[in-house]
Amino acid sequence: MLDPTPLNAAVERLADRLRSLPHSALQRGAAAEGLALARELARRAQLAEFPGRQPAELPEAGVFCVGDQLAVAGNDLAEALRLSGGAAVSEELDEAVRLVRHTGTRI
Repeated sequence: MLDPTPLNAAVERLADRLRSLPHSALQRGAAAEGLALARELARRAQLAEFPGRQPAELPEAGVFCVGDQLAVAGNDLAEALRLSGGAAVSEELDEAVRLVRHTGTRI
């Protein structure tokens, strides 16, 4: 069975960082970066859970909510991938971890 721990850990680290940023840093772009990542992870989770269905876009809930949105979207993706299993899913998990870490370098 697929172990989603690396994705969960990377998402939680970045979400905690976003939650701790001051308003000014969030407004300068950190919140937008976090929301873009959360939306991408949510899109991937929906595609994994419901193949063939058009994913809904994660709404913008404000700069102070983006850390929570990221945590929920990332954990949803980790669980969807864990339940899916398979070699392609393992590659998707690795790609998601890379995406989270890359975004973290820009925030």
